Amino acid sequence: MRKFIFAICFSLLGLQAVYAQNNYQSTMEKLVTQLDTTKMSGEQYLQMANTFDRIAAAEQGEWLPNYYAAYCRIMLAFSEKDPEKIDALSDAAELNLDKAELVKPGNSEVNCLRSMIASARIGVDPMTRGQVYGPKSAEYLASAKAEDPGNPRVYFLLGQSLYYTPEAFGGDKAKAKQLYELSLEKFETFKPESKIHPHWGEEYVKGLVKTLKF
Repeated sequence: MRKFIFAICFSLLGLQAVYAQNNYQSTMEKLVTQLDTTKMSGEQYLQMANTFDRIAAAEQGEWLPNYYAAYCRIMLAFSEKDPEKIDALSDAAELNLDKAELVKPGNSEVNCLRSMIASARIGVDPMTRGQVYGPKSAEYLASAKAEDPGNPRVYFLLGQSLYYTPEAFGGDKAKAKQLYELSLEKFETFKPESKIHPHWGEEYVKGLVKTLKF
């Protein structure tokens, strides 16, 4: 009888674990789909970041909630004009990525976002910050490429760096276009691990290739 009771208890625990995982997956799928399909305002990005924070607190063995919380804060930082808010958002995004990396170290996607944070910080004061954060951004992308050479976001971000850096400081629009095109080639064969793993960027890069002057 005791063995039978133990068996039922273990079965119930197993069912609870499966339910929790399914609930996590479905919730994340809805949120990621919203990021994919909705043109977000600053307030919406902040709300999404806070939602991902709550999921991260409940699912501490998962790296993706912190990844997406950081992503939302970075997107908001790029649209901000207030230097103090840009730095505060960048600081918060860094903390999210630190937590994500504890769960999944050596992560190409995390290093891509770290590179974007460095770029956001440069935007506060390009003349003084470029010397500090420009090399940091490049280092993060070098790590991201080494960790996953097939990651299309690496080449997109490398292209962004070359396109928006003045020629006097190493920028090259022609090479940027080549990197954008390489990114699109990588997207053709790129397969995310699941519906909620990072897969953003393809449509944006296509738009850049069509509209930017090279």
